[in-house]
Amino acid sequence: MSTMPAVRITAVEKRFGAVRANQGAALEVMPGEIHALVGENGAGKSTLMKILSGMLRPDAGTIEVGGRDVTGWSTAQAIAAGVGMVHQHFMLVPTLTVAENVVLGREPVSVGTFDGARARLEVEELSAQSGLVVPADRLVADLSVGEAQRVEILKTLYRGARILLLDEPTAVLSPPEVAELWKVLRRLRDGGATIILITHKLDEVMAVTDRITVMRQGATVERMATRSTTPEGIAKAMVGRDIALGGGPRTETRAVGAPALIVRDLAVAGARVARAVDGISFELRAGEILGIAGVEGNGQTELLDAIAGLRRTSSGSIRIGDRDLLALDVRGRGLAGLSHIPEDRHKRGLILDYSIADNLILGQQHAFTRNGVLDRAAIDAHAADRIAAFDIRPTDATLPARALSGGNQQKIVIAREMARDFSVLLAAQPTRGVDVGAIEFIHAQLRAARDAGKAVLLVSAELREVLELSDRVAVMYGGRIVTIRERHACSEEILGPFMTGAAREAA
Repeated sequence: MSTMPAVRITAVEKRFGAVRANQGAALEVMPGEIHALVGENGAGKSTLMKILSGMLRPDAGTIEVGGRDVTGWSTAQAIAAGVGMVHQHFMLVPTLTVAENVVLGREPVSVGTFDGARARLEVEELSAQSGLVVPADRLVADLSVGEAQRVEILKTLYRGARILLLDEPTAVLSPPEVAELWKVLRRLRDGGATIILITHKLDEVMAVTDRITVMRQGATVERMATRSTTPEGIAKAMVGRDIALGGGPRTETRAVGAPALIVRDLAVAGARVARAVDGISFELRAGEILGIAGVEGNGQTELLDAIAGLRRTSSGSIRIGDRDLLALDVRGRGLAGLSHIPEDRHKRGLILDYSIADNLILGQQHAFTRNGVLDRAAIDAHAADRIAAFDIRPTDATLPARALSGGNQQKIVIAREMARDFSVLLAAQPTRGVDVGAIEFIHAQLRAARDAGKAVLLVSAELREVLELSDRVAVMYGGRIVTIRERHACSEEILGPFMTGAAREAA
């Protein structure tokens, strides 16, 4: 194998106005390795990868690929040289087939027209070679999240990529889909591909990578071999202090209050099934965290959307104390004591072109008015408080939300929802795309809400997170709750069969 780096980045600087995204950033990746690029939200990782992929031009520094200086090249030049980026948020056309999406922009042509049969054949051959199995004729709209992820990678490989840049590729994947992705990446690496992986999940870094580069505040601060470090060592390099990755000590027996959220016989239709939520009943008590575990797509999204007022129910009832939520709209439910961290921050949590300050009052703007006009002084003071409390970066409250990293966007949503006067908090994937330091902080906030007598309904694709935070755990499968257990009676081994449908018991 060549001793020349596949990628060498030296002393890169990049500013966006007053914000310094990269300062002296450096990266060296060898051919045929899986290399992790890690750091806190806003550390400059995605900016550096956008520079490498030709989406941005650096203000200073050099970019070399295969020993050739390519500083300031375009996206087209990067793709032609075999560099491809798979973004965290999919860029697929849902109304087209898998094959049509993969070849889009490079369509095979026969007699001057698009050759659909050839496109299908080429995509099927590439799918078989790479191990990225997905039916070429399926509409993207009908794919699971994991299948859509495969299509994104196939698009990149179809264009001849040998250097793959993956930005948070497992953020929306279930554990089985993550395991399949690792098999694919190892197969690609063993075939000579070079892979740069941006992730906040340190167990993934340990499981699949060969070497690690750590960034902090725009700069490269440490390089290490994966086999020579630990998750704790990586976390400390990322944030500059020790991080308690396992959380604090658990108290198995807790005093809880009266039921705060009562759900009875709830049925909710889904996009593709008549009953995505199929007759669910449970009670969430004041002073507890009830975690819902399960492979994504088993009704968790529809359940929380229905409670929040974002989706119509077919039957059943939802109450906070003695208040009937079904009679209330979203704002009315908020006033009744419901707060909601949605699972998709872009679709449900933010208006990306609004400022940080304005996003921090969404849904609560009526509380920041004076004589019917928005009180900018109060909004700015609120923003300063939330930005400091949740370490949102950059700290300029006038910046649009789209200018922030995904993790800092998530912090805006959580900071806003935790500031409400709530009795029940719906927390859907609260740490998705968030760095280890922020995860530690968010977990502490959820526990503090619980300890203050609030009721927290947690949905997370991370089973470890559910087990770490919850006082009780429910498992959803096929739109139903198949078991509810006290935390001390749960483990990954016990819950696994319930999550896959291999076990079931009366709730």
